[in-house]
This record gives sequence, structure tokens and C-alpha cells, in this order.
Amino acid sequence: MSYSITDLSADCYPETTVLVNKLGIRSQEALDDLERVVTGIHTVEIVKEQSEELLSFAFYRNLHKRLFGDLYEWAGELRKVDMSKQGTSFCRVENLEEIGNAIFQWLRKHKELRGMKRERFVKELADLYHRINMLHPFREGNGRTQRLFFTLLIRRAGYEIDFAATDTDALMIATVYAAQGVMDYLYGYFDRVIVGSSEKDAFGSDDA
Repeated sequence: MSYSITDLSADCYPETTVLVNKLGIRSQEALDDLERVVTGIHTVEIVKEQSEELLSFAFYRNLHKRLFGDLYEWAGELRKVDMSKQGTSFCRVENLEEIGNAIFQWLRKHKELRGMKRERFVKELADLYHRINMLHPFREGNGRTQRLFFTLLIRRAGYEIDFAATDTDALMIATVYAAQGVMDYLYGYFDRVIVGSSEKDAFGSDDA
């Protein structure tokens, strides 16, 4: 389902809703197909790197730039239009920088969720997923950037997830419920799909 945007034509070719891109593609179907190929390649590259760089808001924005930089000049930049989807209004443009930094400061304070027993890890992870989803910092590509970031985060914490092998429709529904204040579906989703230690945590403690 498409977004509702304050200025639907923002960043698009005249009289279309196709985003201006480096290759001049004006067919939405063709652009979508190319996006899937390009971001798929870069996703594999990034996951293989196993970087230990600090998971900051700058890191998150750079993930988006790497995924979409071949297609869009504004890749990695915060959106300039307010957005909503399926009745959910995302963070206002003027608050993106402040709230985004606050979210990742919280993550740093909690040691990137490392060293947590599985039950607490799943809960904190789902809460974080909801907060970043509500941030929705980019004009396009929020879901792919978010899933890549959480793949890296989960792996660092000693667990694994393969979003491609999960029910992404269930994830979408869970995020809609979370936006309405019902977190149980999102907790349940991550509890089902995260694999790894159930009793033993990554570092033998739970003091994050």
C-alpha cells in the first residue's frame, strides 16, 4: 500500500509519482525491479562485512546510502516530507534528527542489546523495531534499511534472523498493531523468527 505524503509529487518526475533517479527511469515497475536487484546485492555485501562499527544514527543513514546510492542522489538523507501509511503517521520532519539520535543513544546505552537473556532481548528488540519504524526517516527504502540493520544488530547479540524466510506480511501487520499501542504481535513475531541461545546469553550476563 502506498504512502500518504504531504507533497505527493516531491522528489518525483513531473506529473508522476516515480521518484527522480540517477538512471532516469520513469516506469515505477522497472524502478521497483531494479531497486530489488541493487539493494539485494548490497545487502549481501554489507552482511558479509561483519563490521563492528558503532551502531549510531549516522551508521543507520549510511546503510541507506549504501543500499540506494546507486539509484538516488538523496540516499542517506533524511526525508523532507511528512508521511503516513495505513492510518499510521510517522515522525514529523522537524523531529527526525532529534528523535533519531535519541533512539540510537538509547541503543548505545544498552550496549546494543548484547548480553541479554533471550526473553528480554526479544522484548527490547521488538520495542526498538517499533520506534525505528515510527521514525521512518527516509523518503523511500525504510523497510529494507530497517531489516538489514536489525539483521546486523541481532547477529551482534549472538542470535540470527533471516527476514527473507519469514512471513513479512505478519511483520507488517504487527507493526500496524504496534502503532496502535498493541505490541503483542510484534513480540510474538520476533519470538518466532529469532534463532539462537534460549537460556544462554551472548556474554553470560543480563546486565545491559
